[in-house]
Amino acid sequence: MIKKPLVILAGIVLVLAACSREIQEPAGLVIINARVIDGTGTASRRVNVRIVGDRIATVGDFEPAARDTLVDANDLVLAPGFIDVHSHHDDGLSEMPDALAAVSQGITTIVAGQDGGQQYPLEEFFASLETSPSAVNVASYAGHGILRRAVMGEDYRRPATPEELAAMADLLRTEMEAGALGLSSGLEYDPGSFSAPEELVDLASVAASYGGRYISHIRSEDQFFWEAIDEVINIGREARLPVQVSHIKLAMTRWWGQADRLVAKLDEARASGIDITADIYPYQAWNSGFSWLATLFPDRDLDRRDGAEYVLRDMLSPEGILLPRYWPESAYDGLTIAEIARIRESDPETTLMDLLKADIEMGSRSPMLGFAMDEPDIESIMAWQHTVIGSDGELAGPHPRGYGAFTRFLGHYVRDRNVVSLEEGVQKITSLSAQQLGIVGRGSIQVGHFADLVLFDPDTVADLSTTEAPHVPSIGVEKVWVNGQLVFDGGQVTGSRPGTPIRRASP
Repeated sequence: MIKKPLVILAGIVLVLAACSREIQEPAGLVIINARVIDGTGTASRRVNVRIVGDRIATVGDFEPAARDTLVDANDLVLAPGFIDVHSHHDDGLSEMPDALAAVSQGITTIVAGQDGGQQYPLEEFFASLETSPSAVNVASYAGHGILRRAVMGEDYRRPATPEELAAMADLLRTEMEAGALGLSSGLEYDPGSFSAPEELVDLASVAASYGGRYISHIRSEDQFFWEAIDEVINIGREARLPVQVSHIKLAMTRWWGQADRLVAKLDEARASGIDITADIYPYQAWNSGFSWLATLFPDRDLDRRDGAEYVLRDMLSPEGILLPRYWPESAYDGLTIAEIARIRESDPETTLMDLLKADIEMGSRSPMLGFAMDEPDIESIMAWQHTVIGSDGELAGPHPRGYGAFTRFLGHYVRDRNVVSLEEGVQKITSLSAQQLGIVGRGSIQVGHFADLVLFDPDTVADLSTTEAPHVPSIGVEKVWVNGQLVFDGGQVTGSRPGTPIRRASP
């Protein structure tokens, strides 16, 4: 006689407990009717995704709670937020915290501190991001060039002494303890170009001791390319850490058509136990300071005509050097060397030498785009299973990649050119990137991960930025969430700035 009342009482308790949970559980945001590509490379699924706070709370076939807010994806693709593994979008971020260039192409995390540079010191930079957040998450490397100049000042045109190397190592330890992902170098640029290979091995070993990695704009992307690849491989071998080739390319006509040779070399290194990877941007033109071409002249002597002939014959062409802004003479803005030579009624070699001299006299400030890569090589290297995507772009730079790298990858190379499948393409820009960087809790759609998400139309996604108009947002990206907050919606930034510094995870 007692059992029946007890059963009824237990049922009442369970109902009350369920009601209590319903009342106490915070309201969430549920995205329905989406084709979810979770970033792992597996096929898309039609499941719901529930966000509570800054995290993904539920993924699957479930009924939203009455208190949840619904977002109807209308059959678009929901993917993890894109991770820009090689970015300069941190430049000017405090003045442009909505980061339109990044979020409009689906980027939710930028990785700064590239090519040997960084926001220094890193702890202060991260603290400023916590005080005044932006719309994107920010991770960073420690920059070899910054550390070298901090120790050696302007007396850097030589190998470092043991004492100077020890001082650089101390500075690097401080940056690693502040959360740097590892060490970056820019060995085609000063002051890194004067460093001995042993210096990089020693400093990379410091990064390795913290579980960090090494990423490099290698010592030569043209004439001595293969030797530079050997150097970065050797650094990985000697320092025993993962290494990555920044914006990998065959940027010299002599090397066009040798992508298979390059991939085979990288695969051979991986087979020997070296964790080497690469990032690439989806364009045929690189962007640098115009005055950098002076480093290719013998002894940097701009009166050496053979230097100009080399640049215009073996590396680029008069039509392949574009000056978006030429500070000494604004009439040349947006023109190529070939076009300027015709205006000046001169030959391209003389024109190049004269323009370089004038630019350097003004402080080496003019940007340039160099059309130096061949499309089949880009596609072959991009398809390599260990290549990920980096924009190498800026919030307000002269190259269209700042606004369009990821949408160009998804539109031109994934959809139109079928370089990789859509699922593989998403994996490259999400979970594979996070895995290579050592970033945890981001890069895939799974319960407990941070709610960095992108809703896009794979049939229409495309870049609209061009060399003539590099600051035009893309199309096809509908909504972007960072840490659970909507930062881009229907072609507009929302003003929400939930981005956070991402510090290296402890090993």
